Amino acid sequence: MNIYLSVDMEGITGIPDYTFVDSSAHNYDIGRELMTTDANAVIEGALVAGAGQVLVNDSHSKMNNLLPTMLHPEAELINGGVKLYSMVEGIGAGFDGAIFTGYHSRAGQPGVMSHSMIHGVRNMWINDKEIGEIGFNAYVAGFHGVPVIMVAGDDGACREAEELIPGVVTAAVKKSLTRSAVQSLSPAKAYNLLMEKTQEAIANKANVQPLLPPDKPVLRIEFTNYGQAEWAAFMPGCEIEPGTTIVRYEAKDILEAYRAMLVMIELALQTTYR
Repeated sequence: MNIYLSVDMEGITGIPDYTFVDSSAHNYDIGRELMTTDANAVIEGALVAGAGQVLVNDSHSKMNNLLPTMLHPEAELINGGVKLYSMVEGIGAGFDGAIFTGYHSRAGQPGVMSHSMIHGVRNMWINDKEIGEIGFNAYVAGFHGVPVIMVAGDDGACREAEELIPGVVTAAVKKSLTRSAVQSLSPAKAYNLLMEKTQEAIANKANVQPLLPPDKPVLRIEFTNYGQAEWAAFMPGCEIEPGTTIVRYEAKDILEAYRAMLVMIELALQTTYR
């Protein structure tokens, strides 16, 4: 049995704000340790439940946050910032289930540091379905026939996952009080919870179906300002919907839509305010 693990950072145990997730901020080293500890809890739970392989993908920011020297020795790690499929790099048909840990809710929703990929994104849709990182990543997993069997993070991420994926097991390691304040389990208690929930998710995996994406999906991204939309629309095949900051792209499949999203947000980041 092979398990795929995508690890984000905002939803990690004990992390309340950007000072723990920004490599230039003073709490970042603590954030890296907490992130690696949460990942290890899931890895250990998966191994106890019978996994033969656990592939871990560092999925936050430049994607070089997890501490390889602290990571469980039985896991394999994908890290580094240039990946064709970003937060779901390495996933494929050979996996029996995917687990997302350290995740957060989408832009505009309650939850610690809620956002969708970058802070310049106000909303994202696949066809008429509003999604964030959980939904988009689950669609890519579903394209490969892989069900997302567990989502862990703050309570906002868990609510979002439960609304999106029938039967998914969730593990809330903290409750969001505001967008930058949380009430969190201790790392030790969170470790035990994540281990237990991982084993529960693997035992339950037959009851969770892959989240199948639509054929020829239409990707729409609403940006915060028009300059970001202009930059994103430079990508061939994109157009700005009149009177909005929404950029539209008609994709041949969800993999193309995902890569288009990555290009659009990178272009949007070129916008300056001077």
